[in-house]
Amino acid sequence: MNEAPPRLIADALCTGALVTIKVTAGALVVALTIGIALAAIAVLTNSRMLQTAIRIYVEILRNVPSLTFLFLLYFGLASLGIRLSSMTAAILGLGLIGGAITMDIFRSGFRSVPAGQSEAAISIGLTPLIAFRLIVLPQGLRLALPSIGNYAVALVKDTSLVAAIAAPEIMFNARQLVNETFDTALIYGSAALVYLVLTGMVAQFTLLIEHRLEAR
Repeated sequence: MNEAPPRLIADALCTGALVTIKVTAGALVVALTIGIALAAIAVLTNSRMLQTAIRIYVEILRNVPSLTFLFLLYFGLASLGIRLSSMTAAILGLGLIGGAITMDIFRSGFRSVPAGQSEAAISIGLTPLIAFRLIVLPQGLRLALPSIGNYAVALVKDTSLVAAIAAPEIMFNARQLVNETFDTALIYGSAALVYLVLTGMVAQFTLLIEHRLEAR
């Protein structure tokens, strides 16, 4: 059994951490964009067709296991001639799943804003869309922030799944080292520590934003 040098472990995990950060950031942008857009549509429209389409999207993406969905994107599309890189599949897959999660978060935030505020804005001549943009959206985003922070922390941990499609993040690099050295406890323990640092940073960043918004 070969013992992995600390320098080798540190280099591999730091390289993997950079990929984890990229996947997390990319997936978060996709998830937030989809979540806000679908939540706004769900709140503003009375179309039964749109409401049903959104609900189907949310139910499918929230109930299909994340790893299965990543396999469908990476291997399933490849079998149809559509080849995505592991990074693209990771960001797109986690982002689409996250869109279903954040949609419910944002919709709850938007609906928590007292309806009287929108009604008052409409009564003075604003259209429902402008009233939503100026009144409901800012307050709803603030109300949703704690839950979005929790989602972001969970997303960092979920990036470990993309090792299964060969995205070279923390767990992929850790597994490669374990296969070479069999130094399981040290390597996986170090990987867990890196995840702990990353999730702690995300949680603290969210708290910082919350405190700054409360101070206004």
